[in-house]
Amino acid sequence: MLQELRIINPATEELEAVVPVTTPAEVDAAVRRAAAAQEKWAALPPGDRARVLRRFAEAVRDNVPALARLELAEAGHPLGNAEWEANNVADLLHYAAGGVERLTGRQIPVAGGLNITLQEPLGVVAVIAPWNFPMPIAAWGTAPALAAGNAVLLKPAETTPLTALRLAGYALEAGLPEGLFQVLPGEGAVTGNALVEHPGVAKVVFTGSTATGRGIAAKCAAQTKRLTLELGGKSPNIVFADADIERAAAAAPGSFLDNTGQDCCARSRILVQRPVYDRFMELLEPAVKAFVAGDPADPATRMGPLISAAQRERVRSYVSEDAPAAIRGEAPKGKGFWYPATVLEGRPDDRTAVEEIFGPVAVAIPFEDEADAVRLANATDYGLSGSLWTRDVGRALRVSGAVAAGNLSVNSHSSVRYWTPFGGYKQSGLGRELGPDALAAFTETKNVFISTEES
Repeated sequence: MLQELRIINPATEELEAVVPVTTPAEVDAAVRRAAAAQEKWAALPPGDRARVLRRFAEAVRDNVPALARLELAEAGHPLGNAEWEANNVADLLHYAAGGVERLTGRQIPVAGGLNITLQEPLGVVAVIAPWNFPMPIAAWGTAPALAAGNAVLLKPAETTPLTALRLAGYALEAGLPEGLFQVLPGEGAVTGNALVEHPGVAKVVFTGSTATGRGIAAKCAAQTKRLTLELGGKSPNIVFADADIERAAAAAPGSFLDNTGQDCCARSRILVQRPVYDRFMELLEPAVKAFVAGDPADPATRMGPLISAAQRERVRSYVSEDAPAAIRGEAPKGKGFWYPATVLEGRPDDRTAVEEIFGPVAVAIPFEDEADAVRLANATDYGLSGSLWTRDVGRALRVSGAVAAGNLSVNSHSSVRYWTPFGGYKQSGLGRELGPDALAAFTETKNVFISTEES
């Protein structure tokens, strides 16, 4: 077992920090502290909990520059992206705080009395966050769980614990009770496993690979433990011949190059109707090459490095540096885990067309008609997100209904808003996060019948 995590800057390969790992014994102690804090937190009037969460949100907002710099150092995100991510945490905390006083039960008409339901917190929730969006995705589980009256134990990814640790400090400063929100850095196989298997943890929220998610699901099943999974994706970007081709081509690079392609929602399968395929590819090339990769601290940079040398080797295993490509962008030389933006022309059954690469690589494939587009879009084990481009509203509705994915956008690549539910079909996960029902996912529904019959 590792004794410490060495945090490496992906853009420079320099050591940024050394963080002690959390042992299984320390996980057990953290669960006990959390359980004690949760009882007091849940007993607070809802308005008081909401006020504390709003103070937490403003503490985050006041420290966006510091959080963004940490994100840049540990994850290599361009500064503008990192600032957006920190602000998103504050927004999500405010949104969750607004739900505290609206987490109501129901009165259900029944014979012989009055029936009401209560929404009660689960207790201690474990949130296991990924490295690709360390701040926002950590907040997806943390904010609504806290708002619903739970305690949260957050295990950040091994490579990106710094922003999570800083957020925990802001939470204490804002007045969250000691022990209510704890960050437990460590290896997934050790610290994460201890959280998943601990009987004092009522629910696990995991974002990461499908393979790891399956293993966590099996362990939760052994205890009938509640679980939310947000897993992989291989999302389609479907461009019909009647679409605004110029607009679709201009928007496409951001759909698979944002965060250097390290995004479960990346539209890494570009499906283009055959009559406009050649024209689309002509327009796509300059748009891809304009997506500047470089120093994350430079405001002009739109794409940073991959998270690690291991991730770069994974991407290379799909397409080597000298492989023929329809489009290949530029990436810095020298230190850093860089990989150029790449678009391949492929077949539907190519490995690059069906497996999640998690890098700045897309595959372009022509299709014939609407039925062919739907068939190709669904020819994957995943079903997280996707886009379609058309001027035909009827087609937009038909195809949206036919594509097996949890989040679709028409003439846009916007998948995630904290106001709306997010989650996947098939091997892309279980359950939904975000949106107006997020708090309810961290509660138990208790039914209470009160007889009005005379004795």
